Amino acid sequence: MSQPFRILFMGTSDFAVPALQALRQNQYEIALVVTQPDRPAGRGLELKASAVKKAALDLGLEIYQPEKIKSPEAVEKLQALKPDVTVVAAYGQILPLSVLQVAKTACLNIHGSILPKYRGAAPIHYAVMAGEKETGVTLMYMNEKMDEGDILLIKKTPIGPQETTGEVHDRLAVLGAQGLMETLELLKQGKAPRLPQNHLAATYSPSIKREQCKVRWDGTASQVVNKIRGLNPWPVAETQWKEMDLKLLSAVVQNAAPNENKPGEILMISKDGIVVNTGLGSVLIQEIQPPGKKRMKAYDFTLGQPAFKPGECLS
Repeated sequence: MSQPFRILFMGTSDFAVPALQALRQNQYEIALVVTQPDRPAGRGLELKASAVKKAALDLGLEIYQPEKIKSPEAVEKLQALKPDVTVVAAYGQILPLSVLQVAKTACLNIHGSILPKYRGAAPIHYAVMAGEKETGVTLMYMNEKMDEGDILLIKKTPIGPQETTGEVHDRLAVLGAQGLMETLELLKQGKAPRLPQNHLAATYSPSIKREQCKVRWDGTASQVVNKIRGLNPWPVAETQWKEMDLKLLSAVVQNAAPNENKPGEILMISKDGIVVNTGLGSVLIQEIQPPGKKRMKAYDFTLGQPAFKPGECLS
């Protein structure tokens, strides 16, 4: 039986943690875990370790946190490791050619979409917001271009009609770990394919900007619901009532038929939530988070806001 590969692991967010854990559980030699430096977070702006750093500490692994991965010191340190395979998952920095070429066998990336669709930083958000019925993870060889490398393996999974980005993210993280184990086995056996992407079919998913979180009520009911679940749990869809910014956390399509009411108009309030008209159909808002408060049932929010009633408009 051949020896397991010596692995250089690079990752930062929760998405990368199952892959790191799977490498350890399958007794791969993890030469080093590279993750982003601790960053200020929360109201106190205390330094916070990445999810990957916390997992690596639990596993007793050596950790390296360079501010810039392309610095000569960082490149020299990685080259000295002489890994067989570099595994990259949600690391957060663009890798220079000098780092891509560190590993003897391959530099692999775990990407949260079925490439070439949704290249970029937020593939899961965009897939859910677009109302996709299916997504997956792609294991690919990395090159200097963003998510354009040749494909080794794709694992697919359906997206449920009410699933949030958070729920899909957690499932894809586990699927990515499974795909990584299969990919490493194919590499060990010399059977790993190398399938070029169809660049003409590529779509992109750049980082979500604040203005993208605003709900457009002139869209269809399905588009509104998909945006709300696609931005849950972060950065969260928003709307405005009078001068109050409201975060919208959960909604379902109430009615898909057109009517004569204005987009954004509150049609009805019940214990089930708030029915709001859209450009085509209406949605039932189930959960809301008012400014400075915790998330709550939409109906509970209305109890403390007597002016919030049918006929009012959200903007």
